[in-house]
Amino acid sequence: MSALDVHIRAKRFGDATVLRDVRLRIADGEVVAITGRSGIGKTTLLNIIASLDRSFDGAVACDPPGGGIGYVFQEPRLLPWRTVVENLCLTAAITTSEAERWLDAVGLSGQGGKVPGQLSLGMQRRVAVARALAIRPAILLLDEPFASLDQETASELRVLLARLLAEHRTTTLIVTHDVTELSGLGVDIRQVSL
Repeated sequence: MSALDVHIRAKRFGDATVLRDVRLRIADGEVVAITGRSGIGKTTLLNIIASLDRSFDGAVACDPPGGGIGYVFQEPRLLPWRTVVENLCLTAAITTSEAERWLDAVGLSGQGGKVPGQLSLGMQRRVAVARALAIRPAILLLDEPFASLDQETASELRVLLARLLAEHRTTTLIVTHDVTELSGLGVDIRQVSL
């Protein structure tokens, strides 16, 4: 049984067709990397899967139906006027103590009272990962999770994601234009090119 079944006959922006005849099935617990050059439609595909873009010809089915989708966007997308804990509690509908446990899980113990502007980009990305996992998603979407990070921070985030993917065995779809970024995740990854 597939945890995710995607069939996009066509996705257009005006007269331009961005995606055509995309068929993707992901098994429960599988990690899949969507690769391809910039501008080919990888983020558009994730937005369709997350139901952020419903203007396409095709269908997306998740098992279980209505199962949660955690999405780590290219930018952390944290509310700048809320503390880190408030960002987690608001989005994931969890308690403060649960938010603190998730921050511990991503190596940010003691940072919950800060606002996003007081954190580095790498720290903000870890908050975004915690937020996506805190909803206990059936499917995790990661859009260029290592982009714009220095090599050391990207390596630390890869180790963190490898540990979290192994612990939670969440069905995961990673989008990247650089397949070398996937090394070090420590899980079997099926690559699909767009």
